[in-house]
Amino acid sequence: MFDGAVGDLISLLGKLPGIGPKSAQRIAFYILQNPNYDPHELATLLSTIRELVRFCSICGMLTSEEVCAICSDASRPEDVLCVVEETKDVWAIERTGEFRGKYHVLGGSLSPIDGLGPDQLRIRELVTRLSDGSVTEVILATDPNLEGEATASYLSRLLDQPGLRVTRLASGLPVGGDLEYADEVTLGRAFSGRRQV
Repeated sequence: MFDGAVGDLISLLGKLPGIGPKSAQRIAFYILQNPNYDPHELATLLSTIRELVRFCSICGMLTSEEVCAICSDASRPEDVLCVVEETKDVWAIERTGEFRGKYHVLGGSLSPIDGLGPDQLRIRELVTRLSDGSVTEVILATDPNLEGEATASYLSRLLDQPGLRVTRLASGLPVGGDLEYADEVTLGRAFSGRRQV
């Protein structure tokens, strides 16, 4: 539809995850038509971002420091470790304000189709973190999809050891959802995870 530089910009923006064709057009037009927006600031940041960001040497979360702010926060308890797939999962959990422990980011989930096995994830680092016995509970907070479930199942077997409690985040019906639209697995988990009120 759009040719030349405008079409190239829309096409490039559309390759970003979560941005469809209409969103790519809106972003492109905003950049091009807003006289107060300086695209050089974004371009400069994008060109240097890979040099600025690294993985935390302890948990594996993306950070601009050697050790992330969560790992270096002495007020957070060290005995509970929440295992997630990606950095974005840490941010989602942090927004809830419900968890104050530490994290371990795997860097993905087990997916043989994508060539991701235990050796491609930060599982070895997780086992090393647990070796001193200071962690008493590991919360498996992987996605409730096929790959996330496979990862949680693998880790629960791997981490089965005396003195270590391995738990899984509850899953079930979303707030505001209708029972008739829930799939069987979600509805089944809602029943098995029910609690007294």
